[in-house]
Amino acid sequence: MKALRLIAEREGVELVAVLSSAASGTQRGVVVADVATTLGSILLPAKQVRDPAFATWLQDECVDMLINVHSLHIVHEDVVRAPRIGSFNLHPGPLPGYAGLNAPSWAIFNGEERHAVTLHWMTGGVDTGPIAFDAWFDLDQRATGLSCSMQCTRLGVPLVSYLMTAALEDQAAIPSRPQGDGKRVLYKRGDVPFGGIIDWGQPAMRLDAFIRAADYHPMPSPWGHPKTTLSGRSLHVVKAERTGRCCHEAPGTLARGEAGALEVATGDEWLLIKRILEGGVILSPEDLLRAGGCFDSLGTHAA
Repeated sequence: MKALRLIAEREGVELVAVLSSAASGTQRGVVVADVATTLGSILLPAKQVRDPAFATWLQDECVDMLINVHSLHIVHEDVVRAPRIGSFNLHPGPLPGYAGLNAPSWAIFNGEERHAVTLHWMTGGVDTGPIAFDAWFDLDQRATGLSCSMQCTRLGVPLVSYLMTAALEDQAAIPSRPQGDGKRVLYKRGDVPFGGIIDWGQPAMRLDAFIRAADYHPMPSPWGHPKTTLSGRSLHVVKAERTGRCCHEAPGTLARGEAGALEVATGDEWLLIKRILEGGVILSPEDLLRAGGCFDSLGTHAA
């Protein structure tokens, strides 16, 4: 929404149309589609970018730039080439190492200390094309998928502003530098660490990163919440925290921590469980401690 308003309010820039995955007035579309309607813009379905015929529409409308922000649709090559200046994508991750989906979550899970949001020229591939602008920021040890994504948004909107300025002042001077020499990694839909299931035999650092990476509370998590089971009960861990205290119990063993908190043994230390759900309902530590036993560490888990 912020990027849309920035473009619409920029002097010298005409907003030709907005493409959204939801119609105006729907719950999902309230942030983008309703704003577009308020601005008096033409509203088109987002999936239209996959249709090569849309390239003709862009050319007929004399569109200079197509700017893609948070769309899950792969833009057809003909559409990418149609705008007079070019097509650009705002991607919540550094390239080429974090191409594809859920880059903020993967960066946290992989233990990155820094992350970036990238505005790049679009080509025929997914998150390919030279970089116009990027912005880097530090990831602290308590970063979540949501907090990292929000930082990408905060730093990404100004990149769109930089692009507008460059396009208005000297289109030929819009930066275009190759993506880095690092290995290209493309994260796809359905890719989730450990298949979304917690293996309590993993080190606490690894499990803490997994849980934080999936934490978009109160928004839905693109990975879903990490799953575990206890005596046949399907549970989802939303928030946890490392204690730094070594443990020698079997992985998954439940114990009462300070002030009655719930702790669970991992492969190397006790992990404090701060929020756990069953069927969407928050469970109290006491409820699980009464059940006793261990979380399942390996094997088949209920969805």
